[in-house]
Amino acid sequence: SHEEMLIPPTPCHAKTNVMFLKTHKTASSTVLNIMFRFAERYNLTVALPADQLFHLGYPRTFVAQFVEGFETIGQNYNIMCNHMRFNPLEVKKVMAANTFYFSILRNPIPLLESSYIYYKDSVPAFRSSKNVNEFLASPTKYYNPVDYRENIYARNIMWFDFGYNNNAEDDTKYTQAVLEEIEQNFHLILIADYFDESMILLKHTLCWDLDDVIYFKLNSRSQDTVQMLSPESEEQIKVWCSLDWKLYLHFNQSFWRRIEETIGLKVLEKEVDHLRTRQQELMETCLSEQEAVGKDNIRNKALLPFQSGAANILGYNLKQDLDNTTLRTCQKMVMPELQYMSYLYSVQHPHKKRKDVGLPLLWTSHQKE
Repeated sequence: SHEEMLIPPTPCHAKTNVMFLKTHKTASSTVLNIMFRFAERYNLTVALPADQLFHLGYPRTFVAQFVEGFETIGQNYNIMCNHMRFNPLEVKKVMAANTFYFSILRNPIPLLESSYIYYKDSVPAFRSSKNVNEFLASPTKYYNPVDYRENIYARNIMWFDFGYNNNAEDDTKYTQAVLEEIEQNFHLILIADYFDESMILLKHTLCWDLDDVIYFKLNSRSQDTVQMLSPESEEQIKVWCSLDWKLYLHFNQSFWRRIEETIGLKVLEKEVDHLRTRQQELMETCLSEQEAVGKDNIRNKALLPFQSGAANILGYNLKQDLDNTTLRTCQKMVMPELQYMSYLYSVQHPHKKRKDVGLPLLWTSHQKE
């Protein structure tokens, strides 16, 4: 009958069992912050690194023992999102059977330049070259596969994070098999180069609210630490990191295909605008400057992000006179990952020794809302 037409479509339920494979230098710290805030909103259990670990065993291949409380909590975690080298069989021991798996990739060209600056001091291949263009002019001169543990950031880092050999021969049959395997293991792969579009797709796919995917860009660096890649270097990256290049091209294509099949470009554009407007509102509410500031200009040291290499990692200053609820919301929006993880750890594991982040505490777990 005519009346039946008026029944609204069944609203979907927010997915609360979610695994995010946090890749390196791909805007993944911003996604991690989104995941942590979501976990708090729904009072979910996060699979956090055990004891004094700051990541889930990285760069070792993940095993369930790297998760705090795994022996007692078992397969009852809702959210997993810290750095790890992916290992599906072990992750399945920790996460529920109906878990949603997603990750994020970035164009290997800007990614390698970002890695170079961030890991300049810790990666032998980067340390021994003057700048990124010199390194790329003859990577094999600086890169020794024998130091592969120290050098992983210098070549096919995304391939490595997904659990594969980043020095493997780029053989069509092999790469095809890997891409298919990743498609089997992950429900969604986002693209950092289209971050806002990615957040809208994520929101739709997980049935989350707009406010669940609102973010302030975290762990970015100041412009003056960016090195210009020569056109030759850009071409060289596609060859030197050809596994990552194939990975990126494949999933960039499936990303846009997914958008067209699900939301469509019209709705996407409208929602991206909406996201940016809401983000702007929140920045005006929370921040004393309307942008990220350099490490030396961060007033509250508890909000200082981890600094690395030759990068100046930016952070935020909050407005002085915020009421308690707003302050708490704003603090969580700008909370760097080590501090946020250490806080969640003390909430979930109150009897364990706190993780020492080497920075003042913003709040302890006893000050629960």
